[in-house]
Amino acid sequence: MAAEGVKRLVSQGHGPSYQTIPTLPLQDRIREQPKWSWRLNLAGFGATIGAAVPVGYCTGVVNSPAVHIRAWCEATLVARYDLQLSASALDLLWSMVVSLFLVGGAVGSVTGASIANRFGRRGSFYICGVLLLLGSVCFYVCRWLSSVELLLLGRLLVGLAGGLITACMPMYHSELAALPQRSKLAPLCPMGLTAGVVVAQICSLQSVFGDEQHWHIALAFYGIFVVICYAPFKWYPESPKWLYIVKGRKQQAAKELQLLRGYAADSEALRAELSDMEQEAKVDSTPSTYLQVLRNPQLRLPLIIVCAYLGGQQLSGINAIFFYSVSIFRKAGLTAQAAEWANLGAGSVNLATSLLGPMLMERVNRRPLMAFSTFFCAVFLFLFAMLLQFIESFSWFAMGCVGCIFLYIFVFQFGLGPLPFFIGAELFEVAPRPAAMSLGSVVYWMCNLFIGMTFPTLQNAWGALVFLPFSINCLLLFLLTIRYLPETRGRDPSDVAPLVADGFKSKCIPQF
Repeated sequence: MAAEGVKRLVSQGHGPSYQTIPTLPLQDRIREQPKWSWRLNLAGFGATIGAAVPVGYCTGVVNSPAVHIRAWCEATLVARYDLQLSASALDLLWSMVVSLFLVGGAVGSVTGASIANRFGRRGSFYICGVLLLLGSVCFYVCRWLSSVELLLLGRLLVGLAGGLITACMPMYHSELAALPQRSKLAPLCPMGLTAGVVVAQICSLQSVFGDEQHWHIALAFYGIFVVICYAPFKWYPESPKWLYIVKGRKQQAAKELQLLRGYAADSEALRAELSDMEQEAKVDSTPSTYLQVLRNPQLRLPLIIVCAYLGGQQLSGINAIFFYSVSIFRKAGLTAQAAEWANLGAGSVNLATSLLGPMLMERVNRRPLMAFSTFFCAVFLFLFAMLLQFIESFSWFAMGCVGCIFLYIFVFQFGLGPLPFFIGAELFEVAPRPAAMSLGSVVYWMCNLFIGMTFPTLQNAWGALVFLPFSINCLLLFLLTIRYLPETRGRDPSDVAPLVADGFKSKCIPQF
């Protein structure tokens, strides 16, 4: 029987083009199904709990104890330096505490590609753990040592770790998993980020660690997850694709595949995967630089999709909704304490819906999930803005706002929440993947910073209408999805890449 083939991007003298590369026949490629080995589960869940959860934790932990941390910063500067800050200077200092995490995320994303290529996906995960642990130590001792500098340093360190996580972890999970397993592993990183925010909301409650005496414990508590999940680090596997294609360590890659999949040494499925890697290595085993990815017209559309999804997720208003939710719950008639618990309930709905991610991603195509999520996010944000604008007109408008918040959070996690983090791993092949996903991660953190710095000002200027641009952003993402996003579920990136190689002239066949 004639061998099958896939199209791969080949660099030639006249420029890059896609050519058909032969592979093993289909019946040999699917004869043996990969197993869920303990090493694969360790890498999936251990990396998520040990790295993604702490990053999500650091995103949301400073909100509740903010008043106590600000007061401590002011008192510490007076005691150590005899420096009395004005109200505006104190606001600027607090902005630094909040924004250093986001700046660190952008810087960490920029370095993500080079670190992932040089030290491997597993090595990137290790560096993230070191940064997170150092940040936790800074948070824990800053109050004892009366050091605002350690607080700022800790925020920068965990931000650097966050940038590496969003750039490298989805890639790490994607390259560890076999094609049938990818849909279950892919949503773990965004799920971990969401879980971390909820854990932070619990730990930073005034009745837990969010009071005047224990806020430093709230900031550092995530270190427990890091220590537990990094203890068995020597058993975490390295990406077989990085070993084989980038480093040329073919025997080590084959051994990792056996341990990850449960294959026998003479397995036809093992030979099929190694054959695919060999063909990809022959075509192009040199990792692409940022400039090469930006200049390559055949990578332009997938890069735009990745950047638009990651940036658009932050511009969809999810962080603004959580920022505004407590005041909305208060206007709905809840007490201050009840509003705080209702806000925790909203975060719990966010987490509970995200837990459906692996099941949804395995059974439902990416395009309908993303289209459904972005469209209804746009609808509920629009309704929320209108109800909030006229909240005093009718008594039931306040409860309508609460309903819109919960419905928006619910549909957000169907596609717009998890999919942007891993869609790059399904659109790009190994060579351009680190640079492309790092660029997307940079956009993610920069948009996060933009919202954090501008939302309070725009809210004061526009009131409830500040949520209309978020609704328009979701509508634009919906249009991008139905027009240009190829279906990636159950497909190798080598099969997907040619579908978007013609840029905006590409015509992706709808698969709903």
